[in-house]
Amino acid sequence: MKETRTPWLDNYGDTPATLEYHKGTMWDLVSEVADKYPSYVAYEFMGAKTTYRDFKKKVELCARALKAIGVRQNDRVTICMPNCPQGVIMFYAVNIVGAVANMIHPLSSENEIEFYLKESNSLYAITLDQFYNKFEAIRQNVNLENIIIASIKDALSQPIKAGYMLTEGKKIKKIPADAPIIRWNKFLSYGLSYHWKYRADKKAEDPAVILYSGGTTGTTKGILLSNLNFNALSAQIIATNNMFRPGDKMLAAMPIFHGFGLGVSIHSMLANGGRCLLVPRFTPASLSKLIKKARCNFIAGVPTLFEAFLRQDSMKDADLSCLKGVFSGGDSLSIELKKRFDKFLYDHNAKIQIREGYGMTECVTASCLTPSHMFKEGSIGQPFPDTFYTIVDPGSINEVEYGVEGEICISGPTVMMEYINHPEETAETLRVHEDGRTWVHTGDLGYMDDEGFVYFKQRIKRMIITSGYNVYPSQLENILDAHELVQMSCIIGVPDPYKMQKVKAFVMLKSGVEPSDENKQILLSYCRKNIAKYAMPYDIEFRETLPKTLVGKVAYRQLEEEELKKYETVK
Repeated sequence: MKETRTPWLDNYGDTPATLEYHKGTMWDLVSEVADKYPSYVAYEFMGAKTTYRDFKKKVELCARALKAIGVRQNDRVTICMPNCPQGVIMFYAVNIVGAVANMIHPLSSENEIEFYLKESNSLYAITLDQFYNKFEAIRQNVNLENIIIASIKDALSQPIKAGYMLTEGKKIKKIPADAPIIRWNKFLSYGLSYHWKYRADKKAEDPAVILYSGGTTGTTKGILLSNLNFNALSAQIIATNNMFRPGDKMLAAMPIFHGFGLGVSIHSMLANGGRCLLVPRFTPASLSKLIKKARCNFIAGVPTLFEAFLRQDSMKDADLSCLKGVFSGGDSLSIELKKRFDKFLYDHNAKIQIREGYGMTECVTASCLTPSHMFKEGSIGQPFPDTFYTIVDPGSINEVEYGVEGEICISGPTVMMEYINHPEETAETLRVHEDGRTWVHTGDLGYMDDEGFVYFKQRIKRMIITSGYNVYPSQLENILDAHELVQMSCIIGVPDPYKMQKVKAFVMLKSGVEPSDENKQILLSYCRKNIAKYAMPYDIEFRETLPKTLVGKVAYRQLEEEELKKYETVK
């Protein structure tokens, strides 16, 4: 059995291989923490601080209001919000009444919102005033009974509110007075007069959240997750980061519609007495300013975020001695970026290194993390307590030996319940192996060494096959990123009638380096020295920026689609 769990115990000593998990709901756990640390700050939003005591009151009032407007157990409530207090309050209020929170990105298009509402069968939704028009445009196509409209200004302190209304607030299109909506403050007032039972009798194993992912096939699906999935994650995060203390500050910049942001930056903190620094929207410059001012203890982000920090002049004088943990997930952290960011941390008084993790929305988010004291180049770390990894021959459940590449499979308490409305894909992804455990077949290639360290290679579907050879884009990206002219690169496969696919590189040059044929030849010559002939890029295209997904990953699929259109036009 090529699975691992015990290395956490062997390497950490004080990190158990197995944990006890809360038997109740997400809110049951957070509520207990609020009673334990009532005067601690639960979250901070643009300068305004809210204690656990006040947070609990707000959530329970919101839950009463949900019951007052008719929300029942197991109803689906869409939360289309950035990282702001109303979004977090609504998330836990939905949990109290036994409904399911359907988390979607507020910048989604009208068609995407319609899809999410129909897929989840949502009867209620909350969004910001600035996104109301998108909901109104598709309202006749869906079954929404109520739309709750919140505003950022309602969560701001008075001085900041005045400034907001003179700047960002002026850009928001006014909603008609007779629009069929409930304003946030009016909605909460309904809760004041609701005096009946509002707490549902729910258990750890009951469904609680829907998050969206492309899954292993690349088509968007809703992933149904339980209370236990989130509560188990919150226990695992703390167990593998025993430097955490209640009151520590987490930069919550990763969005709440994403497992990384919701599971790690929000729930794992609130379930353990941490403080969330809620960031609804940011630029690298504004985030750098906040990090310096707030002196946060933990940062979780995607590689492109950390790459952006390296280019911020404002970070040159930053004192980062306050940092206890910096975590990278959501995409591969190149070896070169890790080296540069570790040096950046060292140069700014931090006593830590960036730690890469691995996970997928089918397991909420991270399920594997680099230990704080032990790093192996190229590894994504070791599995969390109670979490098992095994490597199988792709397309089978047959395990391979240590060091042999295959498909990564995961089993543990954070594994999803199902893909909603997709029983066949659920059965394809969740498989019971000979050991009787249910395993998530991730669709990712990797291997594991005999010390329990896992190595991610590539998404199976992203692998480029050229003239019968397998080419892994992330390996080539690591090579290109190491060149002194390159800030970031992305490798894709382009259709080719002879080779099936050929390799193309997109490169973002470092600041001050100009795109030129001379620089292209320098990079091609460098590639010839470092890359096998069959994997050589046939072309390098310079871009000022590389496209990003909604959660900040490099959108390689967008580049693939662009090249496919060119190919079909020529053909």
